[in-house]
Amino acid sequence: MSKIDPELKKKLLRESQAPFKGLRKILWIAFSGSAFLGLVIMISKISSGSEVQQNNLLIQIGACIVFPTLLFLDRNKSL
Repeated sequence: MSKIDPELKKKLLRESQAPFKGLRKILWIAFSGSAFLGLVIMISKISSGSEVQQNNLLIQIGACIVFPTLLFLDRNKSL
């Protein structure tokens, strides 16, 4: 029979089914934070009277929607 600890075997099986899950989660969190920070900066520029291109604002809003959505979809389904 196998001499591998059952807990280690479960962990290795989960990692083989979803490789780099931890790295992906860190990246989605970093990208989400960057998108929200960029949006806050753009909103502060708009409130101070500076002009911001509408395309850039829409890209920032899209990033604020997409990255947290990807983080939500990449969560553990078993929890």
